[in-house]
Amino acid sequence: MTRRALFYASAEMSDPREIGSDFLPRFDAAGLVTAVVTDREGGGVLMVAHMNAEAIAATRASGEATFFSRSRGRLWKKGETSGNVLRVVEMRVDCDQDALWIVADPAGPACHTGAPSCFYRRLTDSGLERVDG
Repeated sequence: MTRRALFYASAEMSDPREIGSDFLPRFDAAGLVTAVVTDREGGGVLMVAHMNAEAIAATRASGEATFFSRSRGRLWKKGETSGNVLRVVEMRVDCDQDALWIVADPAGPACHTGAPSCFYRRLTDSGLERVDG
């Protein structure tokens, strides 16, 4: 059996959510899924946020990323004040549908600090070090 055939054979015994074509997000206890956003052009990670059912629906309807802010307790459209929206090119869901991958075209810096990505620092033995690019 080929590797692909082995995958599908084992997947047939799994939860239908893992092999089917229905979008059935597996929300956590707070009603959220994690969303990882990457840049279509360069492929880099721009940010990580959370989405509830309403945020997913708003994103799909508008084509611009909307998230649920845990600190504010409400929906927020990325770029609602800065104009630095994330135009969604594609949304993917992981195997058990508890995380989303959003491929986007950013209309400016993704981070509220003005950095292109929220991941602008790396952890080193001496602490955090800024990374440009």
